[in-house]
Amino acid sequence: MASRNMSSGLSKSAYPSELQFYGHSLAFSLDRELLAARSAKVASLLNKNPQANLSSLLQDFPADPEIFELVARFCHGFELTLSSENVIPLICLANHLDMTESHSNNNLLKQAVNFFEQRVLSSWNETIKAFRSAGNSLQQAARLGLFEAGLESLVEKALANPRYLGDPIKNSTFDDDIEDEEGGYRPNARRRLFVLDWKSEDLTTLSLQLYHPIIRTMNQRGVPPEYVAASLCQYAEKWVFSSGIGGDNVSVYKRNSQRDVIEVVERLLPDEKGLIPCSVLFKMLKFAISLESSNDCRNGLENRIGKQLDQATVKDLLIPSQGNTKEMQYDIECLKRVLKHFYGNYTSSHSSGLIAVAELIEEFLAEVASDIDLKMDTFTTLAEMSKAASLGTLKNSDGIYRAIDIYLDKHRHLTELEREEVCKILDCYKMSPEAWEHAAKNERLPLRFVVQVLFVGQLQLREQRDTIAKEVEVFDEKLRREEVDEEDEKNEVKMGLDEEEIRSEMEKMSIKVMELQKECNIMRKEIENGCNHRVKKGKISMWKEMKRKLGCMSSINDCNCQVNKKKKVHPKY
Repeated sequence: MASRNMSSGLSKSAYPSELQFYGHSLAFSLDRELLAARSAKVASLLNKNPQANLSSLLQDFPADPEIFELVARFCHGFELTLSSENVIPLICLANHLDMTESHSNNNLLKQAVNFFEQRVLSSWNETIKAFRSAGNSLQQAARLGLFEAGLESLVEKALANPRYLGDPIKNSTFDDDIEDEEGGYRPNARRRLFVLDWKSEDLTTLSLQLYHPIIRTMNQRGVPPEYVAASLCQYAEKWVFSSGIGGDNVSVYKRNSQRDVIEVVERLLPDEKGLIPCSVLFKMLKFAISLESSNDCRNGLENRIGKQLDQATVKDLLIPSQGNTKEMQYDIECLKRVLKHFYGNYTSSHSSGLIAVAELIEEFLAEVASDIDLKMDTFTTLAEMSKAASLGTLKNSDGIYRAIDIYLDKHRHLTELEREEVCKILDCYKMSPEAWEHAAKNERLPLRFVVQVLFVGQLQLREQRDTIAKEVEVFDEKLRREEVDEEDEKNEVKMGLDEEEIRSEMEKMSIKVMELQKECNIMRKEIENGCNHRVKKGKISMWKEMKRKLGCMSSINDCNCQVNKKKKVHPKY
C-alpha cells in the first residue's frame, strides 16, 4: 500500500515534533505530545526515553487504516464519529494504547465503550453489524469481553423474539391467522409477539467463528428449536449449497471452509424429529460425502435421515458414489446404513411409515434399473433391500417385478442363467393377478420362471376357488341361522304378547276376588247381626210359652185374667 500522510488532512501546517507511525504498511504523522496526552502507553515510553523510537508501536496491531486515522483525528481534537462498524476495532486500539480516564478525561476508550453499551448492545441489528465489522480484532474483542457481551445481548433478544432468527421451515407452531372485521387478515395473539416491523440483520452473515458459539449458546439457553434449525439451514445454504464445490487444486481453502460449516451445522442441529425436511438433510449428507467430512458428521446426518426416511423421495436416495468405477454409480452402502437407522427407530405404531419406505425402495430400484452400467450383483443387492423393506407388511411384490422387468429390458445381454439369478429374488406368491398375467406373456423372463409363475397362478386360482366355496357355505349357514333366529325371535315376541294378556287377566281376576272378599265380609257381618236379633226374639217367645205351660208362676193375676177371660166364653148351642 502506498504511503499516505494523514496529517495533511488534519491541519494545513505540519505539527512540530511529528512522529512517523507505521501500521499495516501505512505511514502517517502524529504529534508525539498530543499522542502522549491521550495514550498512557506512549507517555510512559517517552518519559523513560524522550528520544524513543515509536515507529513500530502500532505495526503489529491488527487494525484497518480507517481506525488508525480515527485515533489520529481524536488526538488532534477533531470530532469523533462512532458507528457500529468501527466501534469494536476502535475500542481494541484504544485499549492497546491505554487511552483511559485515569490518564486523560473524556478519553477515547470511555467514549467508545459507552457507545458500544448504549447504541450497539441495545439493538439486534447494530450488534450484528458490529460483529460483522470486527474483522481482525475478534481475538482482542474476546479478551476484552466485547464478544461475550454482544453474544448475551443476541441470545436474550432471540429468547424474547425467536423470529429474529427467521421463520421456521415448517411453521406449524402458530395457529391460523384471524380475519378482521374489514376483510383483511391480522396475526393471532401469539404470532403478534413475533412480528417485526423492520427487516432484521441476518445472523447467517456472520463468520463461522462467531456464528458457532452464538447458536450453541442459543441451544443451551432454550431458544425454540424450530427457529434454530431454520437458521442453521439458511447458514448451510449460504455458505455451502449456493457456492457449489470447487476443484481440488484451486479451491482447497473453500472446500475446507465448506467442510467446517457442514460439520458445525450437523453438531448444532436440534435432535427433534421433523424440524428439517428430509430433502434438506439428504442435501447436507451429499455435500458432506463430497467434501470428505468427518465420519461423525456423516453418521449423524444418516441417523437423522433414518428417523424420517418415510418422508424422502427417490431423488433424495440418488447419492452419487465417490468411487471411480461405473458399477457403483450410487452409494448403496450409505443407503443401507440409512435403512438400518430407520428400522432401528421404527415402532409398531408407525406401520404406515414402514409401507412408505418399502414403496420408496421399490421406486428407487426401478429408477436405477435402467442404468446400463448397473451390475447384476449390485441390482440383486438392491432388490434384496427392497424385499427386506416389505417384510412385516401385506404389500405385494409387483414393484420388485416391475424393476426386474426394466432391468432385463435394459440388459438384454444377460444369459438365461443370469436372468434366472435376477428373478430368484421375486416372490411369485405375492404377485397380483395382473402381474401374473403380464409375467406369463413376458418374453424377457427366463422360461423356468414363467413356468413357476403359471404354476403359482394355478395354485392361487384353486385356493381362491376353494375359498369362495367355503365362503358360500359359510354364507348359506349364516342365512339358515338367521332364519332360525328370526323365527325364534317371532315366537319369543308372540309368547311375550301371550304373557302380557295372561298377566292382565290375572290382575283383573285378582281385583274381582278382592271385591268379592269385601262383599263376603259385609254379608258375614249382616248375617251375624241378624242371627243375634232372631236369637233374642226366640228367647222371649220360649219364655212366654214356658209361662203358659207352668201356669204363669211369676204373674198369677195375669194368668187368672187370661183364664177367666177364657171361661167367660161359652159356646152356643
